Amino acid sequence: MSLHVFLVRHGESVWHAENRYAGVSDIDLTEHGRAQAARLADWAADADLTAVWSSPMRRCRQTAEESAARAGLPLLVEPRLRELDFGIAEGMTRAEIRERLPDALKAFEADPVGSHFPEGEDPVTVGERCADFLAGLRSGHREGRFLVVAHSTAIRLTLCRLLGVPLRDYRRVFPYLANCALNEIVLRDGTPSLLSLNQYATPGVPE
Repeated sequence: MSLHVFLVRHGESVWHAENRYAGVSDIDLTEHGRAQAARLADWAADADLTAVWSSPMRRCRQTAEESAARAGLPLLVEPRLRELDFGIAEGMTRAEIRERLPDALKAFEADPVGSHFPEGEDPVTVGERCADFLAGLRSGHREGRFLVVAHSTAIRLTLCRLLGVPLRDYRRVFPYLANCALNEIVLRDGTPSLLSLNQYATPGVPE
């Protein structure tokens, strides 16, 4: 008996091109992001999913809605899947942070957990709430296939917790999560395994 959990970063957002920190900022997908979501839905239609979960943020719900519909399932919204709050860096680009908050950026780059941005959420807390969500899936289901649409930092912290990687290394070990790509975790007898990382839902189709 095993649970397959497909952790998926939302589609491209309107802040993607400028690489703005969009933790708790509730922004929309771009047209390209909606096209990415449509390709994810093509996969979901034949993926034999048990449930589709989403962060409450618009960019995640807009990504997950068609997948849930194509899979014939309701879209389940889970607050614990929301993104990290980046505090005073929220809404800023890396260049803006470097100009306005050079010391905070230097500390963050050295240790993004122990020196997370001031006024932001502790990344340890993000890992705990996402792990708590997955523990609920394990306790409620002996097996199944679950699509979980969330955010880059939240997913990377979750992967570190599951795989025993120090949280402070989440940016180094998982430097990038592609939009709408599949990151598949198998939970078998309480033991997690990473089966795929950044695997596009439609092989051969550039994202």
